[in-house]
Amino acid sequence: MPSSKFEPTDDIFDFVIKKANGVKGLVDIGLDTVPKQCIQPQDQRLDKNQQQLDNQESIPTIDLSNFDDLNVVKSIQEAASKWGFFQIINHGIPLEVLENLKDAGHKFFELPADEKFKYYKENGGPDESVLLFWSAIGERDEKVLEWRDSIKHGCNSQDDSNLWPPQTRDQVLEFKKWAKPIAKKLLEVLLKGLNVNEIDESLEPLLMGTMAININYYPPCPNPSITIGCRRHSDVSCITLLLQDDTGGLFVRGTKGDNWIHVTPVKGAIAVNIGDSLQIMSNDRYRSVEHCVAVDSSRARISVPLFVNPRLDSVIGPFPQVLKDGEKPVYKQVLFSDYWDYFFSKRPSGV
Repeated sequence: MPSSKFEPTDDIFDFVIKKANGVKGLVDIGLDTVPKQCIQPQDQRLDKNQQQLDNQESIPTIDLSNFDDLNVVKSIQEAASKWGFFQIINHGIPLEVLENLKDAGHKFFELPADEKFKYYKENGGPDESVLLFWSAIGERDEKVLEWRDSIKHGCNSQDDSNLWPPQTRDQVLEFKKWAKPIAKKLLEVLLKGLNVNEIDESLEPLLMGTMAININYYPPCPNPSITIGCRRHSDVSCITLLLQDDTGGLFVRGTKGDNWIHVTPVKGAIAVNIGDSLQIMSNDRYRSVEHCVAVDSSRARISVPLFVNPRLDSVIGPFPQVLKDGEKPVYKQVLFSDYWDYFFSKRPSGV
């Protein structure tokens, strides 16, 4: 039976991960300083001198009221090429669906540890239906916890949702119902920019063969400058759709030097980013950019990414359409399951 009692001699990794207390458990017992196991190496911290909080650079916000408008199509393609990241508004997902999903995240992570422990698994692959990542570790040989608790909802079969927590099940299913068609439409627009005209039955497994919806919970942090909510990383996906609350803290690698651009929360907006798989397929036409999450000293933050990935047995490589004029391929063809293993050997946290 997991326990929320913590003694000074206890192993933090055991308390946080194997006893399913999460980083939130450290906050709940009243620790007023970040434990040494959560202090990030200097090169993983978000230096305030690098943070772009003004309007010198900002991620585009694209209005999808008229999805088929040529100016909208061009804006999406240009954002994917220049930034690899943009926000969409008037996308059609009801605000109530988004707010209910964020509330569900709070309800789950505020449960007692013994309730959350039911969903904890130490290891799991991309086909796992439910997997609780507790305070993901940065590198395999480096025992440093990120200031984050996370649960994954695998969306790859009709029966997956039976394994999800009741606190999140209905809200995740409702979000998926609305978000999946938007993801497909965005991919169709992006593919047109590569002279690939539609997502037919042969392309759908390649572009959106597997999906997962994570709910991330970032507790308040007593020393936010020396830790990180989510280390700098790109995504393995084709695209990711991300719902974030109004706390802020999502940063994207900018185009000017070593600066990081804050993705300012917009009520009702969804952030969209290009993942490694689509960058490979586009032969670098579209950018998969690094991003990371800073934590707040007084507020808990919820974010919900929907990862849209190739099927594991898909082979990913540059589309023939982008190579037809003799352009050299930047990438070799690779089995997605092999790329998945390579990606997470570098970043085992799964987020």
